Amino acid sequence: MNIEQFEQSIRTLFQKELLEEFDDDFGFTHKADKAIAKVGYSTNLSLEVIEQAKSKGADLLITHHDAWDFIYGLREACVQKLKEYEMSHFWIHGPLDFVEFGTCTSLMNKIGVDRIEQYSYYKGGEFPGIGEFEEPIDFNHLTERIRSELNEPVRAWRNNDNQVKRVGMLTGAGHSSAIIKLALDEGCDTYITGEATLYTIQYAQFAGVNLLVGSHTFTEIYGVESLADKVRKLNEGIEIIRIEEAHFELNHS
Repeated sequence: MNIEQFEQSIRTLFQKELLEEFDDDFGFTHKADKAIAKVGYSTNLSLEVIEQAKSKGADLLITHHDAWDFIYGLREACVQKLKEYEMSHFWIHGPLDFVEFGTCTSLMNKIGVDRIEQYSYYKGGEFPGIGEFEEPIDFNHLTERIRSELNEPVRAWRNNDNQVKRVGMLTGAGHSSAIIKLALDEGCDTYITGEATLYTIQYAQFAGVNLLVGSHTFTEIYGVESLADKVRKLNEGIEIIRIEEAHFELNHS
């Protein structure tokens, strides 16, 4: 696979309208003029991720996030390292959050949601994905399931006495009380996201909706994995490999 074939894969996998709506929310940090045999993927771009991708022989790195502008100097350092290693890097944020196989859908599939009633989408604002379990499950059981899948200490607030039937989800920074209200308006008894503020927690308690909060990084990794796997299927002969990141958001000493 070369860069042009990869770019064609992105155009094939994402609707033109979605790419146009988020035209400044994806792209290349660096393009290297070399063939792509191995693709590494992770949620974030960092020097540590680049070093690990290099050690595993990746020619192209796909991430959900670009280097954040407010981590001052990080993008410049990453570009320098990518150039040194002759490694391409492509990031895709908004389109991956709102494509049907994206971040919310991929996590719902991982935790065993049986039926997706609404895909996450953007229409003047963010709308959560909505899913249902065929048979209601115990909140504690769902908590342990998502902790196992994410392999991290997901925070949990049980705010009603019912079993879990209908869940709302917006991965990553889906902590707005307005988004939780949208899930409530759709009849959800439980809400799942990747960040929480005081207002997130208080509103969930006030409204009586269960709240499960993992990390921004690991609630979104499966969307990147889904994308990498689809790119692999479109380009015979390439290999994909997950670049492991630390659970630095929830684990600390």
